[in-house]
Amino acid sequence: MTILGRTAAHTDDDVQQDARRPLLLAAFVCLVSCTAFWITQRLAGVTLLDVMVYRAEGWTVRNGGDLYAMQATVSNLPTTYPPFAALLFTPLTLLGVPEMRTFATGFNLLLVVALVYLALRLIGKEVTGSRTKRLASALWISALLVWCEPVWTTLRYGQINLLLAVFVLWDLTRRKENRWAGIGIGLAAAIKLTPALFAVLLALTGLVVAVRRVRAGQPWWNVHLRRATTATCTFLAVTVASAVVLPYDSKRFWTEMVFSASRPGQAEDTANQSLRGVLARLLGTTDPGLWWAVAAAVVAVFGLAVAVRSLLGDRTAWAVTACAVTALLISPVSWSHHWVWIVPVLILLASKARTRARKAATAAVAVIFYSYSLWWVPHAGTSTTVRPELDQNAGEFLLSAGYALAGLAFLVFLALRVRGGATGTAKVPAQATEPRSAQAVANE
Repeated sequence: MTILGRTAAHTDDDVQQDARRPLLLAAFVCLVSCTAFWITQRLAGVTLLDVMVYRAEGWTVRNGGDLYAMQATVSNLPTTYPPFAALLFTPLTLLGVPEMRTFATGFNLLLVVALVYLALRLIGKEVTGSRTKRLASALWISALLVWCEPVWTTLRYGQINLLLAVFVLWDLTRRKENRWAGIGIGLAAAIKLTPALFAVLLALTGLVVAVRRVRAGQPWWNVHLRRATTATCTFLAVTVASAVVLPYDSKRFWTEMVFSASRPGQAEDTANQSLRGVLARLLGTTDPGLWWAVAAAVVAVFGLAVAVRSLLGDRTAWAVTACAVTALLISPVSWSHHWVWIVPVLILLASKARTRARKAATAAVAVIFYSYSLWWVPHAGTSTTVRPELDQNAGEFLLSAGYALAGLAFLVFLALRVRGGATGTAKVPAQATEPRSAQAVANE
């Protein structure tokens, strides 16, 4: 009996070790990739410029200064986020500059893994194996995606884009019965306004579901409205709290700065991968004005319609990525590092690429975001006197518009998918409009 017991114990230990080996190998490969990434960035002389601005915002808050009159670093960069963000940045003032840069880089690398892990959950990959296997997959994928241009540039500047994306995905991958889901979206929107579009998506979808339920004689309240309400209440709560702490800065932001589309930088800058940036370079103007307003309105309606239809059809991953791309396109400024949402988009496209055409399209999207092609064209950087982006030839324009064009193509692809009946919402009964299980999503 003792011998048999020892044999069984050894067998169990061997099974556990075999299960851990893929995870250890993935962790090693990811660590090597991230270490190489870190060394390469240091050799490239990255300055983590934006995290220096965040730190300066924290000091301004601590010293009672005028937050929106502040300019930081040698580039004289202003504050562009709501006051709540500056309050969050105050702990950075407790660190020295070298320690802060190390923290920002290390934290962002961990966020890459978290974003990939949540993206796998979003598309339903959480049901394909044990948590160990899921984490191993996230580490393998992170080792590759850390090198794409939006992630590289996010870490180059010490930006917060990865954190905002993790907040949103953390909300949208939680179980439908979780009553706290929506807090992440509310916090992300309070830090930076663009993620608020996810609350709009949930509200619109919830209204459609409510109408269907009423017609079917069922209670109108549903998970989408609950999450939208939670997100909105969270946003309002932290915004009001920030106004109590920083009344003057809050008044300035919500009455002046929020309407200044040019405050973050020049519209025509090659790094601006929003519709406004593309149109500015196409038309050779620093302010595309009405052209951008019309284009943004059309894309907003189109993108949200596609996202709502997808969410109603229980294709949550398609809905979330469509909403993210729409937000990036219609924002006045979407710097290339804002496009870290390409991480879940690429994972989603790759997981659904079952035909040769879709595999080729996925590869083309990957090439755009891995090639750094937007930096191949002449660009002025922070110069305000020489703007070569305003005089591009056709080839230069296409290179500098790659992200936005890929985003538009993604929305069109998804619209055709919806129109082709992939989401099947036309005959879905009212009681079937709640999110499906992860298994159902995984089998789409």
